[in-house]
Amino acid sequence: MKKTYKIRIIFVFIALTMQFSCSKFLELVPPSGLIRADFWKTKEDVQSVLMGAYSSFASMNGDLFTYGEARGDMVTAYLPDWNWSDQYKLMQSNITTTNSFCDWSKFYKVINYCNEVIKNAPEVQKIDGTFNDFQLKGIMAEAYFLRGLSYFYLVRIFKDVPFLTEPSVNDGVNFYPTQTKGEDILTAILKDLNDCRETASDPSLKSLAEAKGRVTKAAIDALIADISLWNFDYEACITACDRIISNTTYQMVIFSQWFTIFYPGNSLEGIFEFQFMDPDQKNSTFGMTNQNAHQYIPSQLAANLFGFDNGSVEKDRGEKSSIALLGPDNYIIWKYVGVAPDGRSVRPLQIQNSCNWIVYRLPDIYLMKAEALSQLNRFAEAKAILDMVRLRVEMEPLAIADSPSAYEDAILNERRLELAFEGKRWFDLLRMGRRNNFARKSKFIETIITAIPSTQKRVLSAKLTNSMGWYLPVSKSEFERNLNLVQNPYYIF
Repeated sequence: MKKTYKIRIIFVFIALTMQFSCSKFLELVPPSGLIRADFWKTKEDVQSVLMGAYSSFASMNGDLFTYGEARGDMVTAYLPDWNWSDQYKLMQSNITTTNSFCDWSKFYKVINYCNEVIKNAPEVQKIDGTFNDFQLKGIMAEAYFLRGLSYFYLVRIFKDVPFLTEPSVNDGVNFYPTQTKGEDILTAILKDLNDCRETASDPSLKSLAEAKGRVTKAAIDALIADISLWNFDYEACITACDRIISNTTYQMVIFSQWFTIFYPGNSLEGIFEFQFMDPDQKNSTFGMTNQNAHQYIPSQLAANLFGFDNGSVEKDRGEKSSIALLGPDNYIIWKYVGVAPDGRSVRPLQIQNSCNWIVYRLPDIYLMKAEALSQLNRFAEAKAILDMVRLRVEMEPLAIADSPSAYEDAILNERRLELAFEGKRWFDLLRMGRRNNFARKSKFIETIITAIPSTQKRVLSAKLTNSMGWYLPVSKSEFERNLNLVQNPYYIF
């Protein structure tokens, strides 16, 4: 999807985003009836709205980084430049309802695009004789995936949220929706994904960029596996992972090419990546992690894991690849900045903002499967997968005791190394903390507080004791606008 897909995009953004140009999305002000009457005539109209969903989701890549990393243990803030920021407040669990990251409207913008497609595409097919069943079902599968991924983020970030499956097209829409339990939303999403996966596109029929940047059957299976693991449905997770692993289209790159996952991107192991190409499509991650960004930098833990001066044995994923050393104990995140695993060659101006945001790649799938296997006490199978992922980057096998918790620690540590700074860490830790009725809550808290100054450990530890504090509150402005919403009780003072 390195193409910009500009077909009628400008018109679509005017027609479909005007309802939240002056207000928050969940006011759900219907768009102009006149504009809508002139739209939804051809399959190109449907495609344009779908591209609006892709574009809006891709534009959130900086937010996805923050949601997945800021509260984990692999990043910290560049101080004192950033100690006033909403991101830093997230890191400290000093979160109020006015924090900008409590605003969920960007996700609902994507959801509304998807709801528009799901509702209107079948009607367009009745008008456009060139819009065949194969095309319709493929587009619907993409919309269900993007909507499902949006809700999966919302549930992991906020827990219970409004579940909207109709676009804001008429006065019949509920302007003040209540929240639905997160587990019920995920049940509905899984049904949608399982229903539509068979009609999703085959990557072999697409260009490389489209095969990685448009939703395929493998992308849907990856989301099914991820949600199933979050739900602790280990058999369903393994089944979805196996469908991807059996597809020889996807192969892990060899150790010497590990950095090609990020530059130039769209590697053999990429399953779904939001695409970026300067000057038309710019990511946020370069501006957040480059030498002069003064925003996110590797935590001391990350420096210990990857820094050669700190004794790291990570040859391929470590210093010069995941992070780079600028000076004594002065590291930056390198994945989104460099063009080579040398810690020196910065992306030139014309491609600085072109690093894809990788949602799923093959090692993620292998490690999901290993985690699910280990929780079923299938330790030998989990060990074989873990060893394979490590060996492909020249790391020795581990000795692990045959217990679910020992394997959980080993696998989550491997995910921390392999998927560092890719927006996974916080959600991995949440999954661990929630598992088996919060049996390892203390381990979750212990892991989180390792990355913060010793003077703040006791305060943060106390805050994290209440698991509702792991989720964000409804934003103040949204809560005041919609009195049907219920505030997360952790944030009621």
